[in-house]
Amino acid sequence: MIAIVTDTCASIPRSLVESLQIELVPYYIHRGHETFRDAVDVTPEEFYRWLPSATQLPTTANPGPGDYLRAFERVSARASQIVVLTMTSKGSGAYQSAQIAREIAAAQFPHLQIHVLDTLQVAMVHGWAAVEAARAAQNGAEIEEVLATAQRVSRTGCMLKTADTLRYLYLGGRIGRAKHLIGTFLNVKPIISMEEGVIVPVGTARSIPHAMRRMIDLMAARGAAQSPIKVAITHAAAPERAAALLKLVLDAFDCVEVLVTQLSPALGVHAGPGCVGVNFFPIH
Repeated sequence: MIAIVTDTCASIPRSLVESLQIELVPYYIHRGHETFRDAVDVTPEEFYRWLPSATQLPTTANPGPGDYLRAFERVSARASQIVVLTMTSKGSGAYQSAQIAREIAAAQFPHLQIHVLDTLQVAMVHGWAAVEAARAAQNGAEIEEVLATAQRVSRTGCMLKTADTLRYLYLGGRIGRAKHLIGTFLNVKPIISMEEGVIVPVGTARSIPHAMRRMIDLMAARGAAQSPIKVAITHAAAPERAAALLKLVLDAFDCVEVLVTQLSPALGVHAGPGCVGVNFFPIH
């Protein structure tokens, strides 16, 4: 059997995590002297209620090799092969941690074959890669097909996100090539995406509704109008915005599957309350 291991930043809905038996490894959130396991010790709802009042932004840390080793041990009874999917290695050390854990596991769990894939993505594009790989595994696919599925989704997937401010992304050090937008964040709503594993600016708008409509245009330019797509709407304590963006997406494109999910708190640290995004990939 093939098991899929990923981390909480993938922001996969809990129902899919459970039905597909995806093994989640939590990120860490450091708030003063307190440390929380992402989506384990703190829920998104609790976290986003607290975040706007924070006088100092929490910091986050990726899982260490020991966290991945414990995940490998948990799935070792039901799997002979493991596919580990991480968010972009250009924004997190999770990929390196998983690689170290794979090397250690070769001695501790000699019956396991472990494959580590850097998605070069974030949020639910990363999540879609894990979901589709897990579905392929459940349907009896061989390891080559499972890996190819994850790689295809990672390569063709696209994330677009807007927010009221880039303050959280900037303070968290995840601003990437969108840094030049900081000077205008009081006047515009930024739109960002991911290219080659790095956050990039792709546009601005005068309001969130305008930003959402611009995101529809950007989706079309990135192939959403040329093929049926699978879509995940992500948000941070912004269900009304998520619903509005979902309606625009459904009206514009042929969506064969749609998910709505909250960003994990570890991602929400950098996105901030109110952010909303669309994560899609073509199925052909």
